Amino acid sequence: MKVIVFGATGTLGKIVTRQLAQQGHVVTAFARNAENAAIDLPAVRGVSGDALDAQAVAKALEGHDAVVVTLGAGMNRRSRIRSQGTLNIIRGMQQHGVRRLICQSTLGAHESWGNLNFFWKRIMFGALLRPVFQDHELQEQLVRASGLDWTIVRPSAFDTGPATGGYREGFAPSERRLSLKIPLGDIAAFLARQLAEAQYLHRAVGISN
Repeated sequence: MKVIVFGATGTLGKIVTRQLAQQGHVVTAFARNAENAAIDLPAVRGVSGDALDAQAVAKALEGHDAVVVTLGAGMNRRSRIRSQGTLNIIRGMQQHGVRRLICQSTLGAHESWGNLNFFWKRIMFGALLRPVFQDHELQEQLVRASGLDWTIVRPSAFDTGPATGGYREGFAPSERRLSLKIPLGDIAAFLARQLAEAQYLHRAVGISN
């Protein structure tokens, strides 16, 4: 399958790009500076561009079978890259007839708010990361309204430890018995898994330890 990853130089994007290539997919790594993806696999092609540039996004999308979105803004808490970049991606997919969209959001968005504890509700998403959280919620709204074959993946806080494969998935919004952390490798594996599965088609799914 020909897959394009948007946000391929991010902490998560690099890992999912490598996993997809190792699984036999032909991968395009789209990022502002694609050479920073540091993927030394022949199945990976880097394309430098800005997700906020609708023409660049549409051009890069042509000829692909599926899209994985892991857009982020680093330390910039007020960037709208997640929502505006995703909107450009959706429009480009519609233009070129690309149907499958897998979008990384965050646990706590919309109905999954009940999965969070006081710290995440009041301190992180309630104050420090409020603009980031709001951008994720808008991003999800755009994906749901896209008419595409979408899956929204909501990981809890990124953990840099080794992947374990022991995370939980698809839990109810009322589930509170969560560590609210998950290794990056496990998130990447779950994102990649969606290309071969339809279990969470047209669904938003939480994943966490």
